[in-house]
Amino acid sequence: MTRVTVTGWVVLCTVTVSWVGAADVADPDPNRFEKEIASFVAWDSKNAIPADPILFVGSSSIRMWKTRESFPQLPVVNRGFGGSHISDVVHFSDRIVLPYAPKLIVFYAGDNDVAGGKSASQVLCDYRRFVELVHATLPDTRIIFITIKPSGSRWSLWPEMHTANNLIKAFSEKSGRLFFADLGTPLLGAGGKPDDNLFLKDRLHLNAKGYRVWTKALEPIIEKALKSGR
Repeated sequence: MTRVTVTGWVVLCTVTVSWVGAADVADPDPNRFEKEIASFVAWDSKNAIPADPILFVGSSSIRMWKTRESFPQLPVVNRGFGGSHISDVVHFSDRIVLPYAPKLIVFYAGDNDVAGGKSASQVLCDYRRFVELVHATLPDTRIIFITIKPSGSRWSLWPEMHTANNLIKAFSEKSGRLFFADLGTPLLGAGGKPDDNLFLKDRLHLNAKGYRVWTKALEPIIEKALKSGR
């Protein structure tokens, strides 16, 4: 398990790439998602996007979430693309994040990052890059980070994922524009392990019951984030 303080890594994220990169896992090629991103852009060119939307963005846990049905009272836009890393969301932000000028972003990624060999500290650095990119253009946008979830299929990776969650929680607590949603704890059952009743047969992705648990837990955090921006 990686054990570092958030302060130390926020500083480390700013040093030269040649120094940090030696220990980092290379980002996968974002162009593997080009067709999917292009389909989002094409849809946007033919349809109206609500003003001040709440943007759900990230990997398959976002893509598979029926967010419009789960949050019918909110102007939701879903731009999840399965298998993505945080670096992929950063790469495509100028096409599927910034153009919507969202009032609030609900972000889930990092799961595939750790599964791909990235450390908790690298996940923090990549998330910080995303936050800085958004706030450079949209300084008033609030961002909710959903915890990397515990799952049966990736339980062996949970110590590193849990460390990443703790680092991002500490980072988020330093800004009134950032929020941390612990949606991992509600997925744990007896003995502190993932409750398979909330997952599909792959023991990785949530089923309908699991998403209902997430929706219920996230609703008050969305409300708090929206009120903070007034």
